[in-house]
Amino acid sequence: MSDSNTNFSRLDWAKGDSLLPAIVQHWLSGEVLMLGYMNADALAQTQASSKVTFYSRSKQRLWTKGESSGHVLVLKGIRIDCDADTLLVQAEPHGPTCHLGTSSCFGEAVQPPLGFLAELDALVAQRHAERPEGSYTTSLFEGGIRRMAQKVGEEGVETALAAVAQDDAELLGESADLIFHLTVVLRARGLSLTDVAALLAKRHNGH
Repeated sequence: MSDSNTNFSRLDWAKGDSLLPAIVQHWLSGEVLMLGYMNADALAQTQASSKVTFYSRSKQRLWTKGESSGHVLVLKGIRIDCDADTLLVQAEPHGPTCHLGTSSCFGEAVQPPLGFLAELDALVAQRHAERPEGSYTTSLFEGGIRRMAQKVGEEGVETALAAVAQDDAELLGESADLIFHLTVVLRARGLSLTDVAALLAKRHNGH
């Protein structure tokens, strides 16, 4: 059965005079990044290149986000709404989305606390790829998987001890350390917190 929210043949281009609004959302945190407009060619180019491309009403041509600044939006997925006249584009931003230098064209929103986990995941991935000198995260990656696993074990034990001691402040601190080091180990194995969340969701849906 075809998912109606990804069946692009349903799109009602006539309703918007060949242009449909495209809401761009951060694929991990869910933050709304910007609003643009796509015609059929812009949608096709976005899917073909994996770089979010709009139809610029001012330039009267296709415009790939970041074509000048380099701050591209890498496509992760596209869905359409129930009326088939609006696109939801999920993307990974490379740099600030707004020309004013903010992550979103709607300003710096107050992020839900759990949303930071997406930023942490992305930061650890960046450290893994770039290995900046002097970074603690870099030193963990260069120490090898055994050292990283050892740190997860140490932080896990310290978290458990803090819970037994009923020291909430210590429990929070050790939990933060545990999640960070677990994120590093996952990345070293080519995995991420997103993969963990997906598995948790799958288990939840199975009950």
